[in-house]
Amino acid sequence: MANEQNLDLVEISPTANPPVCRVIDYSKFKYEQKKKTREMKAKAQKVVIKEIRFGPNTDDHDFEFKLKHAKAFLESGFKIKSYVHFVGRTIVFKERGEILLLKFAQALEDLAKVEQLPKLEGKRMFLILAPKVAAPKK
Repeated sequence: MANEQNLDLVEISPTANPPVCRVIDYSKFKYEQKKKTREMKAKAQKVVIKEIRFGPNTDDHDFEFKLKHAKAFLESGFKIKSYVHFVGRTIVFKERGEILLLKFAQALEDLAKVEQLPKLEGKRMFLILAPKVAAPKK
């Protein structure tokens, strides 16, 4: 039948009993599949992560300033990766960095949920926050 119509016999579901085949134009079929996957990719929501950097000796005013930016990012639906960067000998203040990140998470607890608690990797201590309600991007 496929040869008579100048089309291809394509096996759609080989695991079915009996296997399902269709008489179609194979190149058109592949084109439509690519088109569908492209549309799915375009509709997929991309996760944007904003970074906020602290030092172990960050002062209250700087903390409040960065907190204000973090609130704006969360309200826009972005994730936040905040970290304390230890430069040189400041690595001895690991507990200060952890306290700072926990204070940051606590200040944002009404807008965000903690995805990853403070964790030291090399010279940086990370904290990852995600918005509680995904708001549309502005």
